[in-house]
Amino acid sequence: MNKADYIIRLERKEEHREVENLIRESFWNVYRPGCLEHYVIHVLRDDSAFLPQLDFVMEKDGRLIGQNMFMKTVIEADDGRVIPVLTMGPICIAPELKRKGYGKILLDHSLAKAAELGFGAVLFEGNIDFYSKSGFDYAGRFGIRYHDLPEDADASFFLCKELIPGYLDGVTGVYQTPRGYYVDEAAACEFDKGFPPKEKLKLPGQIF
Repeated sequence: MNKADYIIRLERKEEHREVENLIRESFWNVYRPGCLEHYVIHVLRDDSAFLPQLDFVMEKDGRLIGQNMFMKTVIEADDGRVIPVLTMGPICIAPELKRKGYGKILLDHSLAKAAELGFGAVLFEGNIDFYSKSGFDYAGRFGIRYHDLPEDADASFFLCKELIPGYLDGVTGVYQTPRGYYVDEAAACEFDKGFPPKEKLKLPGQIF
């Protein structure tokens, strides 16, 4: 793989459905029977917290193979401050190209662009084994708690990366997931009817 093998650019409006189908293919039957992620991005594009300047696609040989996007959100600090941060995702790579390095390239490019725009930190839900390679750590090590999560619950899914070194120094508090991520499952099911039929399967390792 070399830089001539792919390009990363902003998503175009006319590509929305193609990107949604790419997300659907990538997430189908991974975390639940079927998936919601393609509907999530469909909804988030109209959310005031959505950042079109950080809405990326990855293209290879004339077709879209990956995407990533960011949303504005906040940490409600214990001292009463409201700390602006980003959250991220859905992020995906076409199923047949996973584990080939494209995902990390897309992620690192996206994070660099967010840093260039002056954003201080990214917090989101992910697997530390993958995301630590791009500088993420457990959010708890920054003193940031996940909203509505009991103190004794496993928070190893909740990750953080400072884009500005020291941005979260002296900050402890609760991260708030943007409300737009909480979609109606019935509406998502109706939306999915506009895509080619796929079988929903209950598989080991799913969390919903």
